[in-house]
Amino acid sequence: MSSPSSPLVVGIGGTMRAGSTSEQVLRLALAAAERAGAETQLFAGTALNFPVYEPGNPTRSMAVLAMVGSLRRADGIIIATSSYHGSISGFLKNALDYVEDMRDDPRPYFDGRAVGCIVCADGAQSLGSTLMALRSIVHALRGWPTPFAAAINSRPSPFVGNAHSLPTEMLHSLDLVARQVVEFAQMRRHYDSTRPQEFATRTPLPLTAGERWPQTAGDDETDLTAIYGFINS
Repeated sequence: MSSPSSPLVVGIGGTMRAGSTSEQVLRLALAAAERAGAETQLFAGTALNFPVYEPGNPTRSMAVLAMVGSLRRADGIIIATSSYHGSISGFLKNALDYVEDMRDDPRPYFDGRAVGCIVCADGAQSLGSTLMALRSIVHALRGWPTPFAAAINSRPSPFVGNAHSLPTEMLHSLDLVARQVVEFAQMRRHYDSTRPQEFATRTPLPLTAGERWPQTAGDDETDLTAIYGFINS
């Protein structure tokens, strides 16, 4: 977690090409997150040049440890990917595979964190499919994709020229993604600081229809059939 006053938003994205469109829009989104009151940290380009992920290999480079360590402290995340053949880049997917190292954390994977999604493509055709793939990955990692996502058509070369000529619509979309991530992070931090301690420390358990909470001394047995009966309906 970050300091008590400011949530930490970690940005992940870009390609091996320095100054790629996806890296530049990620930097703009993180700048917007800072304006909204967050601290930020960026992992982009060569900082994500990890070995191919091997589930059975426990060896981790310093770069991998740095990214995973920052994600563990993060209150929110912004991911920016280029679109390769209708989906996210293998380069980024490989980096995200290392989030498996967080599976046994108190907050596993991206649990409890808002995740802003940004997609860049050379033309509009593959923006939708790539965004769906990225959001599906975020869901699989238990993250909460923000309601708004930024889909950037890079064919018009938005970064040709000076900063004052950047498309207004693109800047507004990146700002909205960043603000939603920061606002959710702030609300979640407030919730965690005010909810009863017994719920803050309780380990969530998978529930099925008719299952009851484990009893401890003084606890009332709660029949969850009425609440979760729809599971098997």
